[in-house]
Amino acid sequence: MQPSISASALRRPRALVPVLVSLGMLVAVVSSLGAPLIPTIAAQDHVSVSTAQWALTVTMLVGAVATPVMGRLGDGPHRKNVILTGLAAVLAGSVLAALPLGFVWLLAGRALQGVGMGLVPLAIATARDALPPARARSAVATLSLTTAAGIGLGYPITGLFAEYLGMAAGFWFAAATAAAALAATVLVVPAPPHRPATPMDVPGGLLLAGGMAALLIALAEGERWGWSSLPLLGLAAATVILLGGWIAHSLHAAHPLVRIRLVRDRGVLLANLTTMVGGVGTYLLISLVTRYVQTPTSAGYGFGASIVVTGLLLVPFSAASLVTGRLVRALGSAATPARMLPLGCLLSLGALVCFLLGRSSLWGIGAMMFLAGLGVGVTFAVTPGLIVGGVPAEETGSAMSFNQVVKYIGYSTGSALSAVILQAATAPGDALPADDGYRTAGLAGCTAFVITGILAVVLTRVGPRDRPSVVAAGRATLAVAGDEPRPEPSRP
Repeated sequence: MQPSISASALRRPRALVPVLVSLGMLVAVVSSLGAPLIPTIAAQDHVSVSTAQWALTVTMLVGAVATPVMGRLGDGPHRKNVILTGLAAVLAGSVLAALPLGFVWLLAGRALQGVGMGLVPLAIATARDALPPARARSAVATLSLTTAAGIGLGYPITGLFAEYLGMAAGFWFAAATAAAALAATVLVVPAPPHRPATPMDVPGGLLLAGGMAALLIALAEGERWGWSSLPLLGLAAATVILLGGWIAHSLHAAHPLVRIRLVRDRGVLLANLTTMVGGVGTYLLISLVTRYVQTPTSAGYGFGASIVVTGLLLVPFSAASLVTGRLVRALGSAATPARMLPLGCLLSLGALVCFLLGRSSLWGIGAMMFLAGLGVGVTFAVTPGLIVGGVPAEETGSAMSFNQVVKYIGYSTGSALSAVILQAATAPGDALPADDGYRTAGLAGCTAFVITGILAVVLTRVGPRDRPSVVAAGRATLAVAGDEPRPEPSRP
């Protein structure tokens, strides 16, 4: 039997999806408070730009560690309490970062904000349990897009605050948003269906935390330390040892933090590989665009745009991703992964080709970001259905949390890769890279999407039969009505 939340348990059923989406948008706002504010943080707190970069790194680091832990806790009977705890941490962190207490306290606040990065998988698990199958499919796909689509909202809002109201205003805005989400969650989000509590996998959590910390610190500090330096090589070795140990432990533990064996399902494997490699290309493109348009025209390229204008150029990306996600769901039985994932990769590849060939106007860059949003919308509308269709309902939070961690790895790698390539294209004594550096970085992004497309074709078409459409799979795997046994997830 598959436990579910009855309709009578939903005190405000129409408000549930907007509240869950607001959790995803809060994550987008929190994550966007890092990059645009780094120069302001460096100037205000009298630290170097590389040191101020930790205001972004520490949030990603804590988020990568907290997300799978929150996902595992949220698969038991305490999901609502875990969501409320995450929101309380974001609220406290936002207030701490807003107060003029110095750089160390700002980092502590940003670390607490990172706990909120684990809210999206819990929102997806709640939608799967609480909503009828048709609405659950739509909500899951929308929630998967919020962190990417929210970039186009968070960046311009952050830019407005930084340029006109000061750095603290952005953190006070995040605090107000977290407080509103906290109140809405108390009133609207139901308790999860009754499931036995699962013991927390403390050794697995420590191994994953150590491995992720080593990986993200290496990506964040590689440019400054040197990619062949001993500290970086030590971190690389620690990453391999700790994450390898975590995988070995998870395969044999009775109650692992993430059930690695679930990745054997071809759909789950495809979703995670697509998310990670596609995330490299997506964040590489976003990093290139935000840096390119802010470059002074005296460099021979660039537009000298403000943070606000730079943020506004990302709005088409968000709008296109949300609209396309809805269109994919409207396609119904035609929306098979074998068709949609290669299409999403092709659209994203087209955006990078446009960046390589036609970045001579702000209008052209805005159109290019719209095309990139189309690709992300197609991809992210399909991958959640692959994961939900390949895992039991009681593992949804854990499986989606692992997918979020994979996404953070892709994003961090893309951001670091863009910085490395542009630094290599910067002549000694110069402050800005040559324009050819952007061409090289764009080609690296094209490579990422070509690899993603090949993976999508191979894993969806090789096998005895094709995986059914996202909608058809959803009808089977999201049927959470009380007396219906859960059908086995379809496999390629």
